[in-house]
Amino acid sequence: MIKYAIRINLLILAVVLGTVSGPSTAAAHGNVSIEDDICVRRIGGNMVHFSAYQPQIEPKAQYCTEIPDVGDTFLVVDLVDPSLRNMPVGVKIIQGVNENEQDEAKTVAYWKPISHPDGIVRGEAKLEKGLYKLIITAEGLSPSAYLLRVQQVDYSKLGRSALGPLALLLVLGVVGYELSKSNRVRGWLAARRRS
Repeated sequence: MIKYAIRINLLILAVVLGTVSGPSTAAAHGNVSIEDDICVRRIGGNMVHFSAYQPQIEPKAQYCTEIPDVGDTFLVVDLVDPSLRNMPVGVKIIQGVNENEQDEAKTVAYWKPISHPDGIVRGEAKLEKGLYKLIITAEGLSPSAYLLRVQQVDYSKLGRSALGPLALLLVLGVVGYELSKSNRVRGWLAARRRS
């Protein structure tokens, strides 16, 4: 009986740990198809892809909306659809933007709209701790935006990642409690103590 309960608990643990580590891997930047990439947005019907780099912190790391540290940050917008390469595309970065509204917003970088035949809009900005909005505009199309979090803790993501282990602890607690109430287990434990 106890061996069976232990096997069930180990199976539940394996399933929960598999689902906890699964979504974070799937959401990793660069490991998914372009349609599922969290760094892809649309301007009109055209796709753009945003990447941020901080080589002074981590030389090969590529970030999207969660930028881990302050300082010089290289920002790259790939114009995925070729039609965007022949029209003026510009980028503006605003600091002090709440997720819900614009409070005391200040422009920290602005790249004038020009055509980019190579399909890459690139620039650099010195980012401080806080929230930013990166706005991409293309002539005649509705703009697209990214909310950038620089050196911030995303408590909603942290809470979601803790749900799996908490659920596992709850299940293990209930199973352990039910086993401790079982007469069969009590009898087995009493017999073990006597011997």
